[in-house]
Amino acid sequence: MKLNEIIDKLNLEVLCGSSKLDNEVRGGYASDLLSDVIANSREGNIWVTLQIHLNIVAVASLNRVSGILLVNGRHPEEETIRKAETEGIPILVSKLPAFEIIGRLHDLGVHGVGDGGSV
Repeated sequence: MKLNEIIDKLNLEVLCGSSKLDNEVRGGYASDLLSDVIANSREGNIWVTLQIHLNIVAVASLNRVSGILLVNGRHPEEETIRKAETEGIPILVSKLPAFEIIGRLHDLGVHGVGDGGSV
């Protein structure tokens, strides 16, 4: 499934990375601990987090995630958005809490690493 399909179906706000919305989403990962994301997320995952600081961009770039999905309507600082745009990392926002948005992603066929991560 493409990132732009998920954006449409879940009514997500796009903060940056518009040129990468055709990224293929191959699974999902949810964590707020950066070292956990580095160790366990996979290339092509959509990363669900409430973290909004600059380091999320470095982690997303390192693991080549398809995009970062921020929950609870949280918005990062402008510096984070600029860095994500430079790195080609889409940052998306949902007003929903993590539990709810993860359930909706799963309903769309976005599975976690333990489920094989397939879409």
